Amino acid sequence: MSGGTLQLFDIILFAAIAGFLLLRLRSVLGRRTGTEKRIDPFAPRPSPPPRPSPFTAPGAAPGPVIEGQATPVTEAPPPAPSKTPGAGAIKAVDPAFDEAAFLKGARGAFEIVVNAFAASDVAALRPLLAPDVLDSFAGAIKARGGAKLPSPLVTIKRAEIVESAVEGMTALVTVKIVSDQNGENHTVEEHVDHWTFSRRLKARDPNWTLIATKTPDAA
Repeated sequence: MSGGTLQLFDIILFAAIAGFLLLRLRSVLGRRTGTEKRIDPFAPRPSPPPRPSPFTAPGAAPGPVIEGQATPVTEAPPPAPSKTPGAGAIKAVDPAFDEAAFLKGARGAFEIVVNAFAASDVAALRPLLAPDVLDSFAGAIKARGGAKLPSPLVTIKRAEIVESAVEGMTALVTVKIVSDQNGENHTVEEHVDHWTFSRRLKARDPNWTLIATKTPDAA
């Protein structure tokens, strides 16, 4: 057999082997049909839905987004709300007012504010506080150099409406909140706070704003 014939035979043999391997590879990997979904690693991921405000009723439009919320504290089951005369005054002009729903929101707001203040998170405080109250909290954070502290809140023991009224088109509700908080020397102390919330009646925004805080023995 001449050298040219041998070379031609080798080429035919290698081509046959290559064709066989190509058929086997296609049988293992399959063929593109044009319908495969290409994954783009740089494509933007859908953002999570905004978290509702503590005072947003189920089914209502979400309230302001509160970033950096701490893990919820352990809470005792809330007691049945007390029926105060002031609540009747609010319901006379706002039949949708629900004491139980309001107190649930007040407890949530208390937790968010206490945790955000400890974490020096002014952005988380802003949607819930009136401007003068926000300035007071921000000033206290600045006075301690912006240091982040562990949340002192252990348990919200109970919350109840102690006073409420309607002034013009503004509803005012004061809530007594009793909580256990970490004190000095790793002790747990009971705290009693009176927080007053306000809301413009018949406004589209269902959320309440914290306008005052005090302890019962404070002036």
